[in-house]
Amino acid sequence: MQRESWTWTSARLGTSARVARWGHFGTPVLLFPTAGGGVEEVERFHLVGAARELIDNGRIKIFSVDAIAARTWLRGNASPEQCVTAQSQFDAYIDAEVVPLIRRDCQSDTIELIAAGAALGAYSAVATLRRLPSVFRVALGLSGIYDLSRFLPPESGAPALHSLSLQNFDGSSVVRSRFVMLASGEGDYEVPTESKRMAAALEVAHVPSRLELWGPAYAHSWNTWRAMLPKYLAAHA
Repeated sequence: MQRESWTWTSARLGTSARVARWGHFGTPVLLFPTAGGGVEEVERFHLVGAARELIDNGRIKIFSVDAIAARTWLRGNASPEQCVTAQSQFDAYIDAEVVPLIRRDCQSDTIELIAAGAALGAYSAVATLRRLPSVFRVALGLSGIYDLSRFLPPESGAPALHSLSLQNFDGSSVVRSRFVMLASGEGDYEVPTESKRMAAALEVAHVPSRLELWGPAYAHSWNTWRAMLPKYLAAHA
């Protein structure tokens, strides 16, 4: 399996940026880390290995990034304004730096991408498709955590979070031509109600989507995501 990596200083992040890629050909997949992990997380916890057959057969190339914004959310003492700023900077970095890099690597200025992620990575995947529906044709949200206010102190009020709410799809014609796949287990530490609420918001906005609940045998764990990811990539790549 081919592996490539890039490192540069991002003006939008104000820090070092890293992107890694596994594979040699196929549909580009931007796979976000689950929480505040680094670019190697998806390889270290064998998500890349779970999709190896698709990678080796040239159906997909997986790209990943450092979850820089999530680290601010997970600090536990950041203000809503700090979190919104960190998320906005990260989003701009994905849109203006990572997407062009992926397209250059694929030698196509128009190739469409898949966004994917589990837990907090699912938020990033769905949010990225919402921002860039002309670039991302599918988002895969696995065991998604879509309400970021849970990471803020209760007394904060979090009025600034409205701008980050995934409940507010604009329902544009481009978004309505895309597809969001949501999946959740119902076992230990899973919160399937988050995926249900996300599915309801997509329905209201007339964004094509599907929600699959895998049942109580599937916990909020890497084993669950290693089972889910190759299935949905095979269906949508």
